Amino acid sequence: MAVVAEERPKSPRARLFVALDLPDELREGIAAWGRDALADPALRPVAPESLHVTLAFLGQRREEEIEEIAAVVRRNAGPAPWVELLDPEQRPSRGRAKVYALPALSPGTEALQAGVGQALVEGGFFTQEKRPFWPHVTVARVRPEGRGSRRPAVVSEPPGKLPGGLSEARICRRMTLYRSELKPTGARYVPLAQVKLPG
Repeated sequence: MAVVAEERPKSPRARLFVALDLPDELREGIAAWGRDALADPALRPVAPESLHVTLAFLGQRREEEIEEIAAVVRRNAGPAPWVELLDPEQRPSRGRAKVYALPALSPGTEALQAGVGQALVEGGFFTQEKRPFWPHVTVARVRPEGRGSRRPAVVSEPPGKLPGGLSEARICRRMTLYRSELKPTGARYVPLAQVKLPG
């Protein structure tokens, strides 16, 4: 017990996740669409550079594990998947929305997630969720109803459909291990290891 207590102050933690990055032109297209579609004051749009498909959220991990986690991610770089984005959905689907996301139709992303997820489970870095993997791109979060409130505000103007150009399938060629730094203005994602996907 004494050893564990001594280790805690010496083991800084990092909030980590693995994501499939979107092509730059798709990120820019979503941002341009969002300037009008996500204009409701209750919404906090996600910054263009932060748009991605989360493959595995690892939570708080010891910083000393980062290199080993990055090695697992590099070893499990499956084929670059094609991704087709669908019209925005709110989550939860009933009641007040907390987030709005673009579902991603992509068997290749599901296969990539299964492979890297299982490898991270075997390494002791990840626990697979019981619910099925849902590939999606979060585009906006709903602000709290009031200061200190956990209840989301009412969204009077939810985002409309995507323009045709954004729903065309595109290939995603990069997988990244990110550190998530929580700030008062929202999370900032710092890339720690990037992997170019073959194909």
